[in-house]
Amino acid sequence: MPYLDLVWIYTVSKLSLELEEAFRAAALRPTTQRYAVLEFLVRHPAHATAGDIFHAVNRSDPRASRATVYNSLRSLARAGLVREVFSDGKAARFDASLHRHHHFLCEQCGAVEDVAWFDLPAGAGRTALRGRAVRNYEILFRGICRNCRP
Repeated sequence: MPYLDLVWIYTVSKLSLELEEAFRAAALRPTTQRYAVLEFLVRHPAHATAGDIFHAVNRSDPRASRATVYNSLRSLARAGLVREVFSDGKAARFDASLHRHHHFLCEQCGAVEDVAWFDLPAGAGRTALRGRAVRNYEILFRGICRNCRP
């Protein structure tokens, strides 16, 4: 068997084990559809919409309905296996990268990019928060991406 085939088999089996472990750690039943949705997001880290995910998953499994994909995304998000990135008036995007990071949204083409994590300065926003207990935060930057900027 050629070396590249062995590397591909190892990579696929390693990803399978990691996904199975993620489901186990989240105490979420790994249905075929949930597995397919999460696998797609891990393999394609481009912040896909639910519609994009549906079309990709449905291509490989025509039994996967739009409702099933949406329900799978909801379950995966609740279990903390994917993050939903919201933007005003646009379709939510989904991200399987769970390391701490922020996002940049291009207002022209709609692309969503990861931005390296940075902490807010101590005391930032304390007045606006007025005693609320913040559990986590994420910043969404909006502007024009490198590809769209003249």
